[in-house]
Amino acid sequence: MADLRSLLIVIWLLFLPGGSVYAQLGLSHEIGILVGPTSFFTDYGQRYNFKNNVNNSGIGIGLVHYMNFAYRADCNCYARETYFNDHFKIRTEIDYFKTKLEHFGPIAEKPKSAGGILLRAMHGETQTFEIGTSLEYYPRSIRDYRAFSHLFSPFISLGVHFVSYFPDAYSDLGPITDENNLFPTFRDGGVELDSGSTWALVGIAGTRFRLGHSSDLNLEARWQYYDTDWLEGLNVQGPQNQFNDLVFWVNVGYIYYINF
Repeated sequence: MADLRSLLIVIWLLFLPGGSVYAQLGLSHEIGILVGPTSFFTDYGQRYNFKNNVNNSGIGIGLVHYMNFAYRADCNCYARETYFNDHFKIRTEIDYFKTKLEHFGPIAEKPKSAGGILLRAMHGETQTFEIGTSLEYYPRSIRDYRAFSHLFSPFISLGVHFVSYFPDAYSDLGPITDENNLFPTFRDGGVELDSGSTWALVGIAGTRFRLGHSSDLNLEARWQYYDTDWLEGLNVQGPQNQFNDLVFWVNVGYIYYINF
C-alpha cells in the first residue's frame, strides 16, 4: 500500500506542479488510478447486438485528480460550510482506451454470403488518449463522509474531454484501400485511418466506499459520446448511420487524499 501511495503522489506532482500554491488557497486534493473494461459502440458490427457489444471490448486506464472544497489543506480544518463546498468536487483526468474490433451480427455470421465473408475478414483497432474535466455532485454530505458518518457516497458527474484517437484496420482478403475488399457500406469514403482529435461529452454515475482515513475505493460506470464517427476509422455510408461513436466504461479505482 505504501508503494502505491508513493506512486500516486508522484502522479499528482505531474498533474499539478503548482500543487503547493493551490494548497495555500485552501483547497485540498485527491488523486487516484482507475482501471476497467470498455465497450465500444462503433460501426464495427451491429450496434445493439449483445455479442457485438461484449466482444468489441477493451481496456481503459485513468489517472484522476479531485479538488475538494469541503476541507482546507492550509489549516487542516473544514472549509466554510456551503452547499457547493459540501456536495461538489471538480474532477480532472487523463484516460487511455485501447480495443480490438471485429464485425459481429446476423450478416457477419452468414458463412457463405459475400457480405459475411467481407465483414469477417475485416479487423480493426483503436486507441484514444483523453484529458478533461467535469463537475461531480454528491447528494450526501462530503463533510459527513469525511467523518465516517456513512461509508458509501454515491455521485454523478458531467464533463467534457479533449480526445486524440488512433484507428487502424486491415483485411485478410488484401489491401484495405481496395474497395473490393470492403463491405458495400464502407466503400466510397467509408474508411479513414488517419489519426485525429475530437471532443467527448462524459456522463458518470458511481459511488465511493471508505477504506480508511485517507483512501477510498471508487466504483463507477460512464458513457462517453464523441463528436465524431471516425473514432475507429469507419463511417457507414448510408441513412442507417444515425449515431456518432460511443464508449461505455466500467471501472474500479483507488483514491488517495493528499491533504487529509
